[in-house]
Amino acid sequence: MATERWEACRRWHRRLFFTVRGRATVTTVAASAVILGLVFVLLMLLAREWAESNVWRKSERTVERVVTDIVRGRYEDVLAPRPDETPMVQVLGPDGAVVAESAELSGVPPLAAEDVRKDRMLLDRSICPEFLDECVWMFGTRVRTSPWGPGVMVIAVTPEPTLLNVWLLPLGLALIMLALLALIAWWTWHTIGRTFVPVDEIRAEMAEFSARGLGHRVPVPQAGVRIQALAETVNATLERLEEATERERRFISDASHDLRNPLAALQMQLETALGEPDGFEWRPMVEAALRDTRRLNDIVVDLLELSRLDSRAPVPVERIDLAGLARREVERRPLRIPITTDLEPGVLVRANPVRLARVLGNLLSNAERHATDRIQVTVARDGDEAVLEVLDDGSGVPEEARERVFERFARLRESRNRDPQGTGLGLPIAREIAEVYGGTLRIADSPRGARFVLRLPLLKNGGSPR
Repeated sequence: MATERWEACRRWHRRLFFTVRGRATVTTVAASAVILGLVFVLLMLLAREWAESNVWRKSERTVERVVTDIVRGRYEDVLAPRPDETPMVQVLGPDGAVVAESAELSGVPPLAAEDVRKDRMLLDRSICPEFLDECVWMFGTRVRTSPWGPGVMVIAVTPEPTLLNVWLLPLGLALIMLALLALIAWWTWHTIGRTFVPVDEIRAEMAEFSARGLGHRVPVPQAGVRIQALAETVNATLERLEEATERERRFISDASHDLRNPLAALQMQLETALGEPDGFEWRPMVEAALRDTRRLNDIVVDLLELSRLDSRAPVPVERIDLAGLARREVERRPLRIPITTDLEPGVLVRANPVRLARVLGNLLSNAERHATDRIQVTVARDGDEAVLEVLDDGSGVPEEARERVFERFARLRESRNRDPQGTGLGLPIAREIAEVYGGTLRIADSPRGARFVLRLPLLKNGGSPR
């Protein structure tokens, strides 16, 4: 039994101090307790001030009425109390002796004999004489003439708030404030708990992904803008993760397919060569095997480049004159299709020259596969961007397939017919490189052929990209 109670205490301790709900509740209750404590102290000070003021006014009002009656010659029952007056009145002669008193102070020694003998004219203070059971507020004044002789002191005393009167008020206030504090604690715990219900549901759904797969989505609550945004963000992230996983699956499948064909051909050729008799003319077979080996090497190189681009591995960058790079790349290529250029000088970008040369090389290789008579390469400025265009006069790319050609291993039928040995990775690599350096690569409209447009941030005055 003791162990169960101890475990229950530990669970509540963890819930209160090691969870967001518990810490928020404890913090709110502590802050509320400080505020309510200050309010309590303020109310007590105000109550004390009000009580003392009420006592003082009652004594003063009584003395004032007695003196007024004496001055006007109304001596009958002059010491009898009136409503809202204190019934405790005492009259002292010039020698400090009691000359008159109300019934409530009958037989009580002089309240201020020493003050009277010192010829004081006004008394206004709290006293706690031993012959009274409580402290009282005393107010007194001298009267020149009276039925008891000249120079008497009329004194009225009012009991100060007793312990009974004092503790009832703070006890009531304390109970009210404790009730408010309990209400605040309950409301905070309940409200935060309701707020975190959708979060718990999202957490529970996230825990089910191992069984349900990435196609599963978390519920989107309709109440609470931030939690709704959280759920939508989680679903968007899961959607992107599912798309990335699907791309990776297709990538592995396509890569395996493209690698398997040259490997199978190479294996068959080598096995055939080994089975031929001595003196067989093996050179054509070895040349075919070499072509397959080169194709395998191209695929592996492209896959490694895609892997580096996906990981965003840092590579050195420098200022590049786009026109100079395009001129060098065009001059380096074998003249299979005539290439004309329109290169604006001084178009500067910041990138890795090897990667940027690969982009242009991939675009030119793609244009050579599809061009009929010519290829046009253009470099120019367009606002804050550097623009490189490669235009061929082939059959072009249908508008519905313009994004598909940038998918990995995606090849249109015409491309497969013109170059069966292609890998389908050149254009995806070119777009990845463009995006690494803050640019874009897309297919734009053109009267004839395919028009590939590369845009990169322009270096202004040789500085940083704008």
